[in-house]
Amino acid sequence: MIKLNTTSAETFVQAESLEHALHTSKASLQDVFNKTGKGPEWTGWVDIVKSPNDALLGEIEQLARTIREDADVFIVCGIGGSYLGARAVIDALGPFFPGKGPEIVYAGHHMSARYLNELAAYLSQPNREGKPKSVYLNVISKSGTTTETALAFRILRDWMKQTYGPEAARRITATTSAGGGALNKIIQAEGYRKFVLPDDIGGRFSVLTPVGLLPIAVAGLDVRELFYGAVSEYERVSSDPETLLKYTAIRHALYTAGYRIDINASFEPALKSFGGWMQQLTGESEGKNHKGLYPAVHAYSTDLHSLGQMVQDGERNMLETFLVVDKTHSDAILPYDDDNYDGLNYLAGRSVHDINTKAYQGTRQAHHEGGVPVISLHIPEVSESSLGALIFFFELATAVYVYNLGENPFDQPGVEDYKKAMFKLLGKENA
Repeated sequence: MIKLNTTSAETFVQAESLEHALHTSKASLQDVFNKTGKGPEWTGWVDIVKSPNDALLGEIEQLARTIREDADVFIVCGIGGSYLGARAVIDALGPFFPGKGPEIVYAGHHMSARYLNELAAYLSQPNREGKPKSVYLNVISKSGTTTETALAFRILRDWMKQTYGPEAARRITATTSAGGGALNKIIQAEGYRKFVLPDDIGGRFSVLTPVGLLPIAVAGLDVRELFYGAVSEYERVSSDPETLLKYTAIRHALYTAGYRIDINASFEPALKSFGGWMQQLTGESEGKNHKGLYPAVHAYSTDLHSLGQMVQDGERNMLETFLVVDKTHSDAILPYDDDNYDGLNYLAGRSVHDINTKAYQGTRQAHHEGGVPVISLHIPEVSESSLGALIFFFELATAVYVYNLGENPFDQPGVEDYKKAMFKLLGKENA
């Protein structure tokens, strides 16, 4: 269950402003659920948790098992919402160092020639047993024409064909729209297995569809627990929306008061990629018509030694949202040292998680006293169920907050501007 603490933020806003923001958030939540807000045709991410598709989950689980039994490397080829959600969950729940099962690597998320060349060379190297690597590829693109992904996919599928010949087709899975688009033409021509990203779900809201679920399942994680964690959060918010409304209201009240940067911070390094997913979700959803909180991601305590000074004493235009993990499944106890050269014996016998928790509490206090509004969101543990709940919470909170701003959470008109300029420079026809 997600718990919220806004005490350290409420002192920075007027009570009447917060009450108004709460009233606005209530109306915005109803607009999401009733499909009466802007962009209602893009709210399928709510519908899928209202009516879970167990057959689809089973199909994904079965394919993932088959791939895990044979693959040394599984490539996720996509950009933005096509890979950030999967990476967030895999990095949060997977091992820090290589473990069992296929290695998950990413492509199509930038246009580095060096990266692509080194990736092809790495795939061509023998595995640990001295045998040729067994490689599988999942390309994810609704249109099939997103430049970064299409470019990488063309190079990678050429490598797959040269390496595996006709067998390459069974090693490639595509996730795309039901019909139309360039990728569907390639699928039809090559005979690739296909999963559908529903037309009413945009990329940054797609992690609980095959876009995110297949790579997560191939990584050996329980996608059913993840998905039903989201279902549980939907049911909880439907019956008791207080936590979500309070979160969106305090952000809106702070924005109205002139705050412009929201630092998403956590003392759990496994959640750094989750912050990256949140950054895209909120950035592309909020940034309309010169509005929105700029989303930054800080990985504490590492970033306290680089960005902590700015947060503590920099311009007072930022708020800070801590994502706090209350319980860890793996801990270490600091041993006693007779020499005590490092002066740490005062901590001997205490767990690293406890010490890390005190670091969070001290940072929260210092930043608040330094003039930073602080919001804390707590999850009980880092697990599939907790992350599923958190994913749906942030998807819903983002939609509600952007409705509070009077904008459409689901479009991204600004993204098209750089594409037009790039295509013109590259000489693309009708750019």
